[in-house]
Amino acid sequence: MTDAPLWTRDDLAGLPGATLVGEPGDVSGVSIDSRTLKPGELYCAIRGVAQDGHDYVRAAFAAGAGAALVARDRAAEFAGAGPLVAVPDVLHGLGDLARASRARSAARIVAVTGSVGKTGTKEALRLVLSRFGRTHAAAASFNNHWGVPLTLARMPRGAAFGVFEIGMNHPGEIVPLTAAVRPEVAIVTAVEPVHIAHFRSVSGIADAKGEIFSGLEPGGIAVIPRDSPHHGRLAAHAGASRAGRILSFGEGREADVRALRITTEADASFVEADVTGRTVAYRIGMAGRHVALNSLAVLAAVVALGLDVGEAAAAYAELAAPSGRGERIRIAGPGGEVVVVDESFNANPASMRAALEALPLVPLPAGGRRLAVLADMGELGETGPAAHLGLADAVAAGRADLVFAAGPLMRGLYDALPASRRGAHAASAAELEPIVLDAVRGGDVVLVKGSKSTNVSKIVPALRERFGRDGTGGRASAGGRG
Repeated sequence: MTDAPLWTRDDLAGLPGATLVGEPGDVSGVSIDSRTLKPGELYCAIRGVAQDGHDYVRAAFAAGAGAALVARDRAAEFAGAGPLVAVPDVLHGLGDLARASRARSAARIVAVTGSVGKTGTKEALRLVLSRFGRTHAAAASFNNHWGVPLTLARMPRGAAFGVFEIGMNHPGEIVPLTAAVRPEVAIVTAVEPVHIAHFRSVSGIADAKGEIFSGLEPGGIAVIPRDSPHHGRLAAHAGASRAGRILSFGEGREADVRALRITTEADASFVEADVTGRTVAYRIGMAGRHVALNSLAVLAAVVALGLDVGEAAAAYAELAAPSGRGERIRIAGPGGEVVVVDESFNANPASMRAALEALPLVPLPAGGRRLAVLADMGELGETGPAAHLGLADAVAAGRADLVFAAGPLMRGLYDALPASRRGAHAASAAELEPIVLDAVRGGDVVLVKGSKSTNVSKIVPALRERFGRDGTGGRASAGGRG
C-alpha cells in the first residue's frame, strides 16, 4: 500500500492567491533545493539573501520536479519549462502549505527550542516516538523561518507524531513559527548566552525561548529545565500561555523528571531517573552528561503524551549522534587509526564546554594524543573575548594535549594556555587546516568544533582524505552535544 499524494493538484490550486500555469499534478514531496529534489516533488523557489531559488527552476524540472512554486511576477520566465503554481510570494506560499498541513493533521505535535541541545533532543524524540507510531521530524537543523514551514509542509498525511525544532537569533522570531506548528508539547532544553550579541542579557534570551509556549494548543504541556537559573522566567511564560500543565526536568529534588544517577562510559551513558514517581533505568547509546540530562526532557514529553515511559527509555539504547554533532569517525590509515570527534556543525560556550569535557571519554591508545581543533564562536558580541578565554578550564578538563585554534577570538584562549598545550594558531580555519593535517598522527583523537561561519567543518573531510588514503574510514559509536 502506497501513501496518498502529499499534496494534490486541488490543494495547490487552493493556495491563497495561486494561479496554475500548465497543469500540475499531485506531488509527492516539497523541496527548496534543486540538487536534492526527488522526482515528483514540488520545488519552491524561495528568494534568500545570497541566492534566488528562481535561478534554479529549470534545473529543478530537469531533476524531475512535478511542479514549481514561483512568484507571480517571475512566472513568465519559465513558460514551457513545466507546470507552475504562481503565488504573490513564495515564502508566504510555503507558509500557507505549512498551515494547511497542520490543519489537516491528526499527529501529536512536539516542538523543541533551547540555546543548546535542540537538534539532539529533536533526534531523540524522533527515535523514541517512532516506537509508538509513524514519526515525522525535520531533516538536519531546519529550525528557522523557512525550515519550520518546510518541515510542516513535508509532514505525511498519516503521521502519528510530528517533532519540530524551532530556533531564533533575535527576539520575536519564535512566535510566528510556534503559531504555525501549534504544539501539544513544547520543550525548552536550556538557556545559555548564545546569540547574546542580539540581546541585552541572558534573561532576554530566556524570554525569547519562552515564546515557544505562546503557540501551545489549549491544555498543552510545557517542559522546562528545573535547574536553570531562568526556570522562574520560563515558568512565567508557560503560565501565561494556554498550557494546562508544566513539567520540569533536571537533577534537583523539585524536578518532575529527575536524574537519580548518571554515569558515562566510552560509548554510552547510563541513567536512573524518577519520572513523575516511577523509577526508570536505561542506557543511552551516546556518552555525555549533557545527553543524559536532555533525555529527561524527552521522557517528560513522553509523560505529556501519555505514552509508556519504560518503552521510551529502552529506545535510547539505539541513539547515535547526528552528523557534525558528536559523531565519531574512525579513519584507518598507514600510521594507525585516527578518531575524529566531529562537533563541527556549530558552537557556543555551553556546547564547546560539553564537547571538551566529553573528550576524555574517547578511548586513547598507548602513544595517542587528544587534539582539540577549535574555531571562533560567533554572535557573542562584547562578551566574545571573555567567553573564549573562559574555555581554558574546559580544555584542561578535556585533557587536551594540544590545541589548534582558528580565528581572532580563539587567539585569546590559545595565548592563555600553557606552552605545552599550544599546537598552533591561525587567522582562519582554512589556514589552520594544513597545519592540523601535518600534526595529526596514528593513535590520535581529534575534536573539531567551531561556529558554522568559520567553515571549520571542512577540516573533517580533509582528515578523511589524508588519513584514509591507504585505509578505510567508518563511523564509530558517538557522543556529543546536539
